[in-house]
Amino acid sequence: MKGINKPDIREVEITRYAQPFREGGSLPGLVDADDGFSYVIKFRGAGQGKKALVAELIGGELARFLGLRMPELVFANLDESFWRLEADEEIQDLLKFSIGKNLGVHFLSGAITYDANVDVVGEEEASKIVWLDALLMNVDRTARNTNMLMWHKELWLIDHGASLYFHHSWDNWEDYVAKPFVQIKDHVLLKQASKVQEIQDNYGAMFTEENIRGILNVIPDEWLEEVGRDLNPTQVREVYLKFLMRRLANASMFLNQIENERKNIV
Repeated sequence: MKGINKPDIREVEITRYAQPFREGGSLPGLVDADDGFSYVIKFRGAGQGKKALVAELIGGELARFLGLRMPELVFANLDESFWRLEADEEIQDLLKFSIGKNLGVHFLSGAITYDANVDVVGEEEASKIVWLDALLMNVDRTARNTNMLMWHKELWLIDHGASLYFHHSWDNWEDYVAKPFVQIKDHVLLKQASKVQEIQDNYGAMFTEENIRGILNVIPDEWLEEVGRDLNPTQVREVYLKFLMRRLANASMFLNQIENERKNIV
C-alpha cells in the first residue's frame, strides 16, 4: 500500500490569550494567532504536561487515516510576555510554564457537544472511532465526557490527550501491548460499533510502520524529553512505534473485547 505523507503541521505565533476553558481538567485556553485564526491550546505546562500533547498529536493524526474529522492541529508558540500580563494567578502559572511550543486545535466556532440522546452516528463511523480508541487505549470518550463535537451537522473528534496512558510509566510499557482495555465498556459509541472487524479489515493495512513513523517524526524533540528518564527523543519515538505496531498485531484481542462488551449492552 502506498505510504501516507507525514503530517504537514503548520507553526503559528499566539497573539492574544482570549479565555480559559475551565471545564477542561488541563485548563486549555482559547487564543488568537498570527494567521488570523483562533485555536484551543493544549498547554505544555498543564497537569499532564507534554505527554498529553504527544497523545493528542498521535491520536488526531491516526484518526485521519480512518477518514475521521479532526480539526487542524498546529504548533503554537507562546511568548514569555503573556504570563506577565495575566492577572489570574492560576492561569499566570500555567502560561509561565508553557513558554515555547504548544499544541493548537483549530477552534470550531459554534460547535456543540455531541449528545448521544439527540445526535445520530452511523455504524461505520462509530466503529472507526471505537476501533481507534481501543487501539490507543483512550479512556476519555464516555457519555460523561464524549470529546466529540457536532459542527455543521457533522461529527468532529477532539481531545485524545488521555490516550496512550502507558507513557506515564515507561518502565513497563510492554505490559500494555496485549492488555485488555476494560474501559471500552463505557465508550459512548459502543452500541453503534457493529463493524469493528470490517474496519480492521479495510483500514488496518494503512497503519504501517512507515505511516506511523511519519507522525512520530513531526513530534518536537522537546516534547519527548523528560528529566530523569534515560531515553533520548529518538528512543522515545521507537517505544511509541513498537507499542502501536505490537498492539495492532494483537488487534484480535481488543476486537473480541469490543464484541463481548457489546453483547452486554441492554
